[in-house]
Amino acid sequence: MPELHPDIAPLAGLLGTWKGQGAGEYPTIASFAYLEEVTFGHVGKPFLAYSQRTRAADDGRPLHAETGYLRRTGAGSIEFVISHPFGAAEIEEGTAEFSEGGVELELAAKTIGLTSTAKNITAIERTFRLSGDELTYEVRMGAVGQPLQHHLAATLHRQTT
Repeated sequence: MPELHPDIAPLAGLLGTWKGQGAGEYPTIASFAYLEEVTFGHVGKPFLAYSQRTRAADDGRPLHAETGYLRRTGAGSIEFVISHPFGAAEIEEGTAEFSEGGVELELAAKTIGLTSTAKNITAIERTFRLSGDELTYEVRMGAVGQPLQHHLAATLHRQTT
């Protein structure tokens, strides 16, 4: 594996595979529980590669997937580009706060690209919190005529190989 690029060294705690459970809700759908796997990796360049997959907690059917790239753009600035298979792409910007054994990322979509068949998403915000071997996140979304509000939350744990 290549050496970690120094620009993303403060994000090294995110590297690896994370698994856990989450719950989702939104006014236009039934609430649901899910199982999730997230992977952050690198190739020696100044970004982390991100991959996420979920499946239903009740029967294991596939639910969602997304991929993207996370990079620092300054001491406390971060960018996250995410692609969704349902025809949406997010460009998020925000802040990164680093502490011993942890990091907190606060991100908001500056641009949301939609194909002509994608659901109308107007706003997305994400918060990630890393503390040791636990990664939690929250996603807030405005879509299909609804204002920005809570949509997803999960707690993931680092997997050892």
